[in-house]
Amino acid sequence: MSMSSSNSGTMLTEINVTPLVDVMLVLLIIFMVTAPMLQTGVDVNLPEAKAQTIPDDEGKLILTITKDKRVFLGKLQIAWDEVETMLKNNAKLKADRELYLHADKDLPYGEVVKVMAAVKQAGVDKLGMVTDPLE
Repeated sequence: MSMSSSNSGTMLTEINVTPLVDVMLVLLIIFMVTAPMLQTGVDVNLPEAKAQTIPDDEGKLILTITKDKRVFLGKLQIAWDEVETMLKNNAKLKADRELYLHADKDLPYGEVVKVMAAVKQAGVDKLGMVTDPLE
């Protein structure tokens, strides 16, 4: 039996990866451009404290209280008396049972405690208080 060296009737078995690389590079550029825009939360004047930094706050549920007593869940403003109800109905909170609290340092302590009580009533097991690191 002799082997023929002609290419007639044979299939190309190599995969062309150039289109795959092109698509991956485009996706990488899209994610690099949009990632900084995904930061959630509202700017508040946080108190400074000597504490460990949060390793990754990406995807974490953040409750923010400004010094004029406005409450935000992420970037959504909610009414002061609806904090507990909104948290109880939040699907991410039901799954994670974890919340981070941004409270302005000029906000009276009693107001922060009221929100913490509402958060606890909503079923949060882990409550993180976010501060700015000391310089």
